[in-house]
Amino acid sequence: MPPTDRGNGPASGNPIVYLIAGVSALGGLLFGYDTGIISSALLVISEDFALNAQMKELVTSMILVGAIVGALVAGGLADRFGRRRILFAVAVVFAAGAVFAALAPNVGSLILVRFVLGLSVGGASGMVPVYIAELSPARIRGGLMVFFQLMVAVGQLLSYVVGYGLAENGGWRWMFALAAIPAVVLYLGMLFLPETPQWLIKRGRVDEARRVLARVRAEDADTEAELGEIREIERNEGDGGRRELLKGWVRPALVVGFGIAMFSQLTGINAMVYYAPTMLTDAGFGDSAALLTGIGVGIALVVSAALGTLLVDRLGRRRILLWLLPGSAMSMAVLASAFLSPGLSPEMQWVVVIGLLAYIAFNGGSIQVVVWLIGPEVFPLSVRGLAMSLASVTVWVFDLLIALTALSTIEAIGRTGLFAIYALMNVLCWVFVYFLVPETNGRGLEEIERALLRRGRFKANLDEVSRGAIDSGRDAVR
Repeated sequence: MPPTDRGNGPASGNPIVYLIAGVSALGGLLFGYDTGIISSALLVISEDFALNAQMKELVTSMILVGAIVGALVAGGLADRFGRRRILFAVAVVFAAGAVFAALAPNVGSLILVRFVLGLSVGGASGMVPVYIAELSPARIRGGLMVFFQLMVAVGQLLSYVVGYGLAENGGWRWMFALAAIPAVVLYLGMLFLPETPQWLIKRGRVDEARRVLARVRAEDADTEAELGEIREIERNEGDGGRRELLKGWVRPALVVGFGIAMFSQLTGINAMVYYAPTMLTDAGFGDSAALLTGIGVGIALVVSAALGTLLVDRLGRRRILLWLLPGSAMSMAVLASAFLSPGLSPEMQWVVVIGLLAYIAFNGGSIQVVVWLIGPEVFPLSVRGLAMSLASVTVWVFDLLIALTALSTIEAIGRTGLFAIYALMNVLCWVFVYFLVPETNGRGLEEIERALLRRGRFKANLDEVSRGAIDSGRDAVR
């Protein structure tokens, strides 16, 4: 029988899935751009609006507060109205927010607009991975989904370049306004893309789901078999919603998805992205050297995300974490050791720069790639939108925690103490992955869900399912 969503061979061959990933991942580019541009814009905004340190923090962090709210509500709305409609709404809010931010007459209105932009950032972070996951064949699903993370990194790098080019003569307004262009492209592109078959089947629209599968799979793929798997899973599930999240059979997926979301921030990535130039300047680097290193961080994020995109379907999600997280921990340990002495010699400054870029490469190429991939794969269909929203909330809450505590932690225990904490978090993340995170590479979403439905440990069950040791007749009731 030709392959279905298990994704071997011809089922992976329809080029429209690449168009789907490319258009929807523009939400990731906007996500990265809008969170990154403020670091450059603040330099000019502070002069126009006479901001003190507290107001700078508020302008910077308000987009994270909005992202928490946006991620929290987007999943429930997506389960009710569809993934595609939410992405339309995300595009509209991104475009409107960009225009209103550029026209903000005072700091109060700018803070409000940054919150509104955060709603779209949170919605994109939760829904774009779900949308891509539900439309992609298993064989290439990982690479298509982590393209979202690659676009986040590209958006951040683009924000650094635009910020540098528009830093003079009140250019912060143009920095914000330019984000409207990809937002409009996202909206127009979504006009030509379908709703996901999983959501259509949950709404009883089986014929529409059949047409979507025929459109996004290769001509010789067994779309009827895949349609049957989705319908079987939907019949065996509950009605979804918050009550379903509390059921025991869902819990292992929540532990995996929320755990990876939490560690993606606790391992320190955004402390480096937000504050690397500040940390380096305070440690004795010149301003130009610190800014150049910051641009290097942006480039390293893009390169590591690109490599992760290429490798995640070849090595697997679990393997890429187990292989690269030790390098992330060791790089943080090197940074901690480098700051043991009160002053940095020129040689030690090079050690710090190399250690920082190595950390970005190892961490950015592993958990930052997997974080937006693992949730949509392991969360069951009945709660996928809601659970992914909560996983996104987890990311943003811990991101906000890191943003608000990194510099104060340095004041309290020094850079060595802060980097040692992050090194320890990388080690704990590796332990978490080793014992609890299953390999989902090349496995259909319905296949993963059957492993959840069966009694026993989720990780062991999924290994059995992938070997064909469990057939549908042996699946246990919840």
